[in-house]
Amino acid sequence: MLRLPDSLLAWGSSSFEQTLKQEIENLAAGTLPLHHGVSQGGKVDDSKITAIVLRVADESSTLDAHVGIFFSEIIGGCSCGDDPQTQNAYCEMHVCIEKPTARAVFTVIPE
Repeated sequence: MLRLPDSLLAWGSSSFEQTLKQEIENLAAGTLPLHHGVSQGGKVDDSKITAIVLRVADESSTLDAHVGIFFSEIIGGCSCGDDPQTQNAYCEMHVCIEKPTARAVFTVIPE
């Protein structure tokens, strides 16, 4: 279960977007469902991601955010001589943060 407690505590302050960005970027590799956001059918390299906050809405029991995630996609070579290539990748996600628990659910938004 993912939790974003610092973001929940920062809600309503001028530091909210920066806090959400940092919490997302500090999640352990393999945590986000980025495999749903690859465009070349490659593997996700999420060892270094960058998040941007696009929109946030305060709902009755949740904070709903729309974020962009920059990461790398590793695309396998076409033959034995080809080395895999790394390509910059981007996808957008919906983040739903439950107010009572700070539990966060990430869903990739299809292009």
